[in-house]
Amino acid sequence: MTLKEEIARRRTFAIISHPDAGKTTLTEKLLLFGGAIHVAGAVKSNKIKKTATSDWMEIEKQRGISVATSVMGFDYGDYKVNILDTPGHQDFAEDTYRTLTAVDSVIIVVDVAKGVERQTRKLMEVCRMRNTPVIVFVNKLDREGRDPFDILDELESELHIKVRPLSWPINIGERFKGVYNIYEHSLDLFTPDKQRVSERVEIDSLDDPRIDEAVGEEDAAKLREDLELIDGVYPEFDKEEYLSGSVAPVFFGSALNTFGVKELLDCFVQIAPSPRPIEAEERKVNPDEEGFSGFVFKIHANMDPNHRSCIAFVKICSGTFLRNEPYRHIRSNKMLKFAAPTAFMAQKKNIVDEAYPGDIVGIPDTGNFKIGDTLTSGELLHYKGLPSFSPEMFKYIENADPMKAKQLDKGVQQLMDEGVAQLFTNQFNGRKIIGTVGQLQFEVIQYRLEHEYGAKCRWEPVSLYKACWIESDDPEALAAFKKRKHQFMATDRDGRDVFLADSPYVLQMAQNDFPKIRFHFSSEF
Repeated sequence: MTLKEEIARRRTFAIISHPDAGKTTLTEKLLLFGGAIHVAGAVKSNKIKKTATSDWMEIEKQRGISVATSVMGFDYGDYKVNILDTPGHQDFAEDTYRTLTAVDSVIIVVDVAKGVERQTRKLMEVCRMRNTPVIVFVNKLDREGRDPFDILDELESELHIKVRPLSWPINIGERFKGVYNIYEHSLDLFTPDKQRVSERVEIDSLDDPRIDEAVGEEDAAKLREDLELIDGVYPEFDKEEYLSGSVAPVFFGSALNTFGVKELLDCFVQIAPSPRPIEAEERKVNPDEEGFSGFVFKIHANMDPNHRSCIAFVKICSGTFLRNEPYRHIRSNKMLKFAAPTAFMAQKKNIVDEAYPGDIVGIPDTGNFKIGDTLTSGELLHYKGLPSFSPEMFKYIENADPMKAKQLDKGVQQLMDEGVAQLFTNQFNGRKIIGTVGQLQFEVIQYRLEHEYGAKCRWEPVSLYKACWIESDDPEALAAFKKRKHQFMATDRDGRDVFLADSPYVLQMAQNDFPKIRFHFSSEF
């Protein structure tokens, strides 16, 4: 295949939602259709020993939540599909934001009973910033929930995007009978079965008497009425509007019962975008260019606990990535060769000899990489848009086992490389402070330090409001600020100055008193 043909068949997307909407379950069922797994796992249930493929970390299996983005690739028909299953929990939102920079489109999962929730709104804002095309999957139709028209209204008002249903449910909850596929004009009948696909009724048109036989006259009449209303209210589906990010197609189904998932996947591979041009700081980079380029959007420590190794996830943006080929690491200006690049099925890895734009490749990392690093065949390019946000929660980290100081240091360094949290060293007392976006991350760090590195830590409270990176064109003003605020000054891992404000008032006063200092609330400046 030529490079253009390889690019055209790639579909790289993220699945995002509020926790518990059924995101990881949907991922499992997509993998089932792609032949990547043979039995789909359940995300939470102590009785079921088979856990979800994408939730492979020990803490994820115990908690029944995703705490790290998983990458999975499989072939479906003529298409190569790359799925990134993201954490829904808001404490891990930063991992999800970064993942959204590495995908070409997004599927949002919405619970039919709960509708649009706060985390979903925030994630949609990130999609809108990048004009990422979005498909909505309304899940759990086999449970009692809200009227589908109410859900559509809520999607439009809460997510600020026009919607167009491409499938429509026949009843809901216990009376749920199936879905009419508007995109393909077919009828799918619901049979609750977690592993088997439901039956399809071949029909010629909406007036076909086979619909009445399959679902009963009353439900058939309501279905025709609903579809007439949909055609009257919503304009025809326009693929270009979807690709520009202004219309979201909506599908209905039940991921747990493998219902409505194949319809979603069949339509998705047809309409979703293949890899698109990406803005670098220097210029726009097209995927079909000869020269290879890509960027690191995630680093994961200890994917294989036996080897204590870190893996950098690289999104390929242009050209062909080849194993054992030297590539330029822009930040260090070194040429690096990769003998064992891998493709993923969550934790399982296979060595790849080549990869194309849209693919995600794992590269063993011995400390060379940071999130946001660019790799190229030689050209000086910098990909942008991978921020670290200012943390909102802070704690001192202390060693609970003096014999394991080395292990603790190594563990903290590797976990900080992942970008799950940020490390600051207080210049006044030399103590180390960990800053995170949410409370749950402290538990995950403590758990992983103990179970993956054999190091024990304890947390001590520190009362801080915000960490802001500071800079100034006037060295004297900067020195004066640091002298006045020396108790609240720290450095980050790159040695940059960070001001730790202990209240909104203190921060406001510092901004007023020192007009020559610039305060940044994200690490990209």
